This record gives sequence, structure tokens and C-alpha cells, in this order.
Amino acid sequence: MRLPARVLAVVVAVGCVAGCSASSPAPVTPPVSAAPPATTAASPAEALAGKDALAAYRGMWADFVTAGLTSDWRSPDLGRHAIGVALTNLSRSLYADHYNGIVTKGEPILNPIVRSADPTDDPVKVIVGDCGDSSHWLKYRADDGALTSATSGGRRRITGVVDKQADGSWKVSDYAVEDLGTC
Repeated sequence: MRLPARVLAVVVAVGCVAGCSASSPAPVTPPVSAAPPATTAASPAEALAGKDALAAYRGMWADFVTAGLTSDWRSPDLGRHAIGVALTNLSRSLYADHYNGIVTKGEPILNPIVRSADPTDDPVKVIVGDCGDSSHWLKYRADDGALTSATSGGRRRITGVVDKQADGSWKVSDYAVEDLGTC
């Protein structure tokens, strides 16, 4: 899989935030891009792929929200909708929180849309754009329930790569979360 340089740079930055930091990473919030969706009509294959990819994308975040309640970095549910780099980053983020005695409560507000499907006649890869709000999905100390001082919710742009698997299912293989205020 080859990502555009801009997306790759964001993915690398997010990967480090999610997995390289000794402290708990910032809450991951799904954002929507400012650009409007394409105006051309999607083929039936594109429409179905987009629907399935968006379901996988939403499912990944729902699984992450559930695991975040206890910072269960080994939750088998994380692999239901995520694979590869996406799964690794989710697990690393939860492990960092577990290690630091932090849990995440609440839920993000997601607004995903399909940016592209490739190839158009029988898509196997869908790029999802999102602008979500983590204002009500914050990090707390597990021992006393106090809000962490590093918590900062808000809107962020997210780009997700969702791939069709050999069994026909769709899973998020990578994602990039940008800084607060990027959408």
C-alpha cells in the first residue's frame, strides 16, 4: 500500500504519538475534511464498498472506545475492525494509558465520509475522511477518576485507510489523526 506523501507524514506522526510516547497520547478524535465529497455519482460497487468501509471505520472506533474504559490493550475486540498499523496503534495507545493508570470515558462524535475507492469498478481500498469531536471523550486517572491535566478534547481531521480482506470483510489498516483544530 502506497500512501500520498502528505498522508504518510501524518500517519508517521500519529504512529509516534500513539506508540512512541512514554506518557499517554492525546485522545484520538475522528475529524472530517473541509473539502466537499466528490460530485460524481458512485457506481453500485463503489457505493457498497463505501458503506462497508464506513461501517468498519465506525466499528474500529467503537471497539477502541469500549477498550478505553479499562485501557484494555489486549482486547480481542480491537481486531474485529482493525488490522496492521491501525491495530498496532490502537493497542499501543491503550497500553500507554494502562501503564500510566489512565482510562478514557465518553464517546467521540464521528462524521466519516468516503473520499475515494480504488479501483472504482471493484474497490478493494477506501479512503475515509473524518472530522470528529473528542470534547466528550476524555482521559481520567483510573485510581481517583480525576480528569488528566493533559486532556484536551476538540475537533481533529482523521484519514483512514480501509481495505477489503480475503474473506470479503473490510478492516481499517491505517489511520492518521491530526492536531486539534484541523477541521
